Amino acid sequence: MNLDLLNEAREEVRIKAEAVKRRVEHQYIPKVRPHQFQVADLVMRKAHPYELENKLSPKLTGPFRVTEAKGNGSYKLETLEGGSIPCTWNVANLKF
Repeated sequence: MNLDLLNEAREEVRIKAEAVKRRVEHQYIPKVRPHQFQVADLVMRKAHPYELENKLSPKLTGPFRVTEAKGNGSYKLETLEGGSIPCTWNVANLKF
């Protein structure tokens, strides 16, 4: 008899889990502020772990200038002297 009720119990748990996910999503989404940078904006980027000397080192490096918006939140950067940085950076790793 317990095996007959197993599918119903699983379905009930799945519904409750989905409800919890939706509640968390509704609390999280209003707090997210999408960042979009324009060409020529000055930004700071997160430092790589090998750039950090100790735990008191600055967590951001820069400033850098945005040279190109690649789409989907990725940007090409250059130094203020005009030196290009070879890789693209995601918006999650950049700050004004």
